Amino acid sequence: MVRSALFHLAAGLSLLWTCLAQPAYAQSETEVDLALVLAVDISFSMDTDEQALQREGFAQAFRSQQVHDAIRSGLIGRIAVTYMEWAGSPDQKVIVPWTILDNPESLMSFADKIASTPLRRAQRTSISSAIDFSVRLLEESGVEALRQVIDVSGDGPNNQGRGVVQARDEALARGITINGLPIMLRKPGYLDIPELDIYYKDCVIGGQGAFTVPVRERDQFIEAIKTKILLEIANLMPEEPPFIKRIQSAPATNCLAGEMQWRDRWSN
Repeated sequence: MVRSALFHLAAGLSLLWTCLAQPAYAQSETEVDLALVLAVDISFSMDTDEQALQREGFAQAFRSQQVHDAIRSGLIGRIAVTYMEWAGSPDQKVIVPWTILDNPESLMSFADKIASTPLRRAQRTSISSAIDFSVRLLEESGVEALRQVIDVSGDGPNNQGRGVVQARDEALARGITINGLPIMLRKPGYLDIPELDIYYKDCVIGGQGAFTVPVRERDQFIEAIKTKILLEIANLMPEEPPFIKRIQSAPATNCLAGEMQWRDRWSN
């Protein structure tokens, strides 16, 4: 499915660039098509192999000619991106600060910085704190963006900090879109939940054109990240994302599932 999405997206971008080929413009050096926060989970539930795959996926995405073409096809022809990692509520760290991407050199440099930073892991999972931190990053970006997007990737539910729904809703009220990359490579353990993609759909993502790209197989990881980055830059949605087919009568997701798991673990 990911490979098919990449093929169709590449074809669409090629056609768009052919039709709209003209010099990019900007009113000022601070104007960009997109301000994008890449918010990446480094909690202990992510093993080092998964972390390495995740890093490689983002690095390969920004080295891709398809991503370069997608940026050039924008109204202004450039985007601003920052890469941050998060775990528990007190743990968020910017790995690559805000960078304007508007030519192959800037994209390659951004990818190299992602790939060359040593891996680290930390305790707990606070998606809400990651969203709050990302909102502050957007406020301090120094750019004027036509769109603001937070890209959250993770392999478990919120289990620390304030409620994820409250953090999400406050971000959406600011006109920010939140997309998700739920990582579902292992069977759910004692602090995981089944159908993490549905949890992300109901509790994490939101805003104009919000979507998820779930990762269920290790060999899909890198292509899934590339697909997601392409869709975000091109302001598109996946074709028939799985969550759209959810049965409407199904019970609503418990957005406090992670907090309840953590409470139950320490009360027993």
